[in-house]
Amino acid sequence: MGFSEEVVAKAIQENGEQNTDLILEALLKHSASSSASSSKSKLIDHFVGMGFSVDMVAKAIQENGEENTDSILETLLTYSALGQSPQAEQHINSDQNSPELDGSFLDGFSDTDSFEGEEITNPDPDKEEKLVSLASMGYSVQEASIAMERCGPNTSIAELTDFICAAQMAKAADALLAEIEDKPRPKPSNGYHKHKKRRMLDYEKPPIDEPIRLPNPMIGFGVPSNPDVIVHRSLPEAAAGPPYFYYENVALAPKGVWDTISRFLYDVEPEFVDSKYFCAAARKRGYVHNLPIKNRHHLVPLPPQNIYEALPLSRKWWPSWDTRSHLNCLQTCIASAKLTERIRKALEECDGEPEPPHHVQKFVMDECRKWNLVWVGRNKLAPLEPDEVEMLLGFPKNHTRGGGISRTDRYKSLGNSFQVDTVAYHLSVLKEMYPDGINVLSLFSGIGGAEVALHRLGVRMKNVVSVDISEVNRNIVRGWWEQTNQKGTLIDFADVQQLDANRIEQMINAFGGFDLVIGGSPCNNLAGSNRHSRDGLEGKESSLFYDYFRILDLVKNMMQRN
Repeated sequence: MGFSEEVVAKAIQENGEQNTDLILEALLKHSASSSASSSKSKLIDHFVGMGFSVDMVAKAIQENGEENTDSILETLLTYSALGQSPQAEQHINSDQNSPELDGSFLDGFSDTDSFEGEEITNPDPDKEEKLVSLASMGYSVQEASIAMERCGPNTSIAELTDFICAAQMAKAADALLAEIEDKPRPKPSNGYHKHKKRRMLDYEKPPIDEPIRLPNPMIGFGVPSNPDVIVHRSLPEAAAGPPYFYYENVALAPKGVWDTISRFLYDVEPEFVDSKYFCAAARKRGYVHNLPIKNRHHLVPLPPQNIYEALPLSRKWWPSWDTRSHLNCLQTCIASAKLTERIRKALEECDGEPEPPHHVQKFVMDECRKWNLVWVGRNKLAPLEPDEVEMLLGFPKNHTRGGGISRTDRYKSLGNSFQVDTVAYHLSVLKEMYPDGINVLSLFSGIGGAEVALHRLGVRMKNVVSVDISEVNRNIVRGWWEQTNQKGTLIDFADVQQLDANRIEQMINAFGGFDLVIGGSPCNNLAGSNRHSRDGLEGKESSLFYDYFRILDLVKNMMQRN
């Protein structure tokens, strides 16, 4: 069986020669113990190789167990952030069972399901601290240094990880683009032309070392505070509406993604906008659309423009060293009670001092930015409530409440939604163009951000075909439609793949066509901190973008033919 003579002799001595079952049990226990010891040694070596001390690693393993490597790393980074040894760090324990530590701790930076890790600004750490943090996450020093050089010294850790992930994706860009050409597509029918797809695929590949270029400030063609950045643009002939189309996804996508999206959507230039110019929370998004950009207007009344306007009761407890004026991107999950308890204990240890020490402030602010924590009492932080998230995203109060919908589902649905005020600003041109109302094909509808935006703009919706895979989301949209006494017709489907050429043609014949095709396909495989499956548009969920294009192109061709 492979046991040494010494081990066998010891097992016989302990259990007697006659009891073979006990002898075998003892040998197996010894083997398991030896294997575990070897595994633990390798684990210690792994984390020591990242620059952590042996004592610190041993303490973290003891707290979290050997299996949960992500929690071990989170604990080690917490130790480092606080500048404490494991022996001195009694008041901040690893939260091995908390929701934010399921999977990689970087998932806390993720947009849909997408938890996406955008706009988590943190100017405090200097270059060396950031390099150490990135190295601790498993990136090479060379990757970290290049990211710092390209993105600038004040770039947040989250945006640096986005850049590095995008650079890693760029190495496979040629292969990915080749795969797009080989990817199976729905059979062409009713005007869905092969040569059109080929034309869109035969474009010049961008240089591999070209960095992602996003505007700064991210105000697109204009925002309410600066509306006249660009008032006219020329669209390719193939992109001209009607029908009008509007596509949304995360701005911080892997290299080449937005170029591909633009090429498929008739070479229309994306409009990159951060919702912090519309409300009190950031939300960096790219929008590809063929809508006019002149004479856009914002919703009235204006939403709260900063944290203090949005959450006035928090001002009483907000410390001067928390300089946030806007929240970061609103995510699909929230921090655990154990994390907020850990922060409270860390702050209480500093009672009696004018301010907490810098390393405690840094620890607290990192968690505040990561999880959008707000002050609700002395030394007390808490995650946003669902109704507060609804308000920040521009939805009516209780939009996602009730009807058997859990808090978890509310956060998830809200985290994946449009920011209504931002989208409404872009859609506002439709009000004068369609005074008698419009027909809308809403793909990946979520909780109805597009429908709410049109309603708040006063645009009558004659017919809406809403498609979303989530039954929870479909129920939310249906409930809102009925509660707001919409006079039009709402038809919902569960899956975009149900919309084949025959069904689309039936609806076009029934409604007389669609005026607007709107939606944003899942960003699961595009979000910066999804290091497990950040596969770009070839990922399982994000490849649904091709269904958006397929359906839009069918609508355009059928309407042109008719």
